[in-house]
Amino acid sequence: MTVPAPGSVAEAKRALRTRVLDTRRDLDAKALAASARKLCEVLLATPEIAGAGRVAAYVSVGREPGTGPLIEALSADGVEVLLPLLQADGDVDWAVYEGPAALVSVARGLLEPTGDPLGVGAVTSADVVFVPGLAVDRRGMRLGRGGGSYDRVLARVAGRAFTCVLLHDGEVLDMPVPRDPHDVPVTAAATPSRVHRFAR
Repeated sequence: MTVPAPGSVAEAKRALRTRVLDTRRDLDAKALAASARKLCEVLLATPEIAGAGRVAAYVSVGREPGTGPLIEALSADGVEVLLPLLQADGDVDWAVYEGPAALVSVARGLLEPTGDPLGVGAVTSADVVFVPGLAVDRRGMRLGRGGGSYDRVLARVAGRAFTCVLLHDGEVLDMPVPRDPHDVPVTAAATPSRVHRFAR
């Protein structure tokens, strides 16, 4: 996959988002379930995740790389898993995951935990922060969906945590992802095949 020639950063990002989302539409439920299991295996073998006591994650939706097996495995291993609570202003609060029965449907088809909100700063105590995305380049620059919520999260935890965007194979790009001044790079990207680490 190549990055479109930029007219403006916003236009280039829109074009790349469209391209990735079009590719994701071809993924069926069986392929998504298999890749979620592989992604979980890859991540559990990563030293940063294996040694983590508190992890911030998210509940995947649609054709995003599946996080269900990962969340369940971490929780079963005694890791405290924080899940996001999207706020009206686009910022992200957090609550502790207490099992699949303690998730509720909210706007945009998202699932959120029903536990007490811990505050937007709770993520700074996480050893590992998993973030969604559509693509990443070899500098660790991530393409999100354009809302800016996880740019705030990444800015909050910069230098404090191992930050990792979860992607499908083929979404780690050799060409640069279009970048705005507020975009914050991630430490790594994980796909069902491997973990890609980015130099700092």
